[in-house]
Amino acid sequence: MPELSTKRVFVTREHIIPEAIASLRQSVDVEVWSERSAPPRDVFLRKARESDGMITEITDLVDKELLDQAPRLKVVANRAVGMDNIDIGEATAHGVFVSNTPGVLHESCADFTFGLMLSVARNITYGDRRIREGEWKVFDQIPYLGTDVHGATLGIIGMGLIGTAVVRRAQAFDMKVIYFSRNRKPEVEKQLGVEWRPDMDDLLAESDFVSLHVPLTAETQRIIGKRELELMQPHSFLINTTRGPTVDPGALYEAVKTGQIAGAALDVTDPEPIPFDDPLLSLPNVVISPHIASASSSTVRKMGELTAQNVIGALSGTAMPSCVNPEAAANR
Repeated sequence: MPELSTKRVFVTREHIIPEAIASLRQSVDVEVWSERSAPPRDVFLRKARESDGMITEITDLVDKELLDQAPRLKVVANRAVGMDNIDIGEATAHGVFVSNTPGVLHESCADFTFGLMLSVARNITYGDRRIREGEWKVFDQIPYLGTDVHGATLGIIGMGLIGTAVVRRAQAFDMKVIYFSRNRKPEVEKQLGVEWRPDMDDLLAESDFVSLHVPLTAETQRIIGKRELELMQPHSFLINTTRGPTVDPGALYEAVKTGQIAGAALDVTDPEPIPFDDPLLSLPNVVISPHIASASSSTVRKMGELTAQNVIGALSGTAMPSCVNPEAAANR
């Protein structure tokens, strides 16, 4: 591909997708940021100006400032499903294609959702902490009494691919599943026996477990705050594997601390990484993981492959597997 060989692609992390980088290097000129942390903003802006394509992570902000300075840039391939780090409207106006990685991480995220649910409900993480602290001195199960997951009511907010995958796992636990979503999904109701709730308040009041599976947008920011937590039952748990800003962390701390809800399990926080002195970390009935719901080796590899395919498609003028703004072509 002689034309492609003149194209330059900047990858903002070297260690995450080495196979995809090796594949890209067969066709294009690839430059990578070798640190595990994100490139500093000035470096990121400079590389955008110098590049035809970029592969980004969710902490890499692609906004109007960057796009105004990067007339050469043709594609930004985000290694994620969520797109809240990219101003898609501005990218479209600048003729820059944007892609994500749908269809490859929902099963891993659904697995992890249940891992969090079981961990917080059955005190798995809490028990592990107590052992490591030297506090398991006698056989006594009472301090570790948990809540059964099987037979409980699971409320899902956001019935996309991940939410649907969670429903399939809930069936094995004989759970009743209700859901609230921007668009009703009659086919999912018919196939999986879930029940739609047109009002999210009703779902919050009915559920033993509430699991969030919505993208982060202006509408979903702080979708769970003080009012919503007060609607939940005292024995209920909140599970969040979507984005940290969907939940008000201060309100969540107060709700768990005061017993308004029984606990929470979070794969995402606001901010990220969560500060070591954050009050949520002081609560024994809160489980927090470092944003790793999609982080199985197989899924990360597939995400890398898809980002590389999107970059090659955009730079070669062929089909992109998951372009979110094909209308950008009209503005190039």
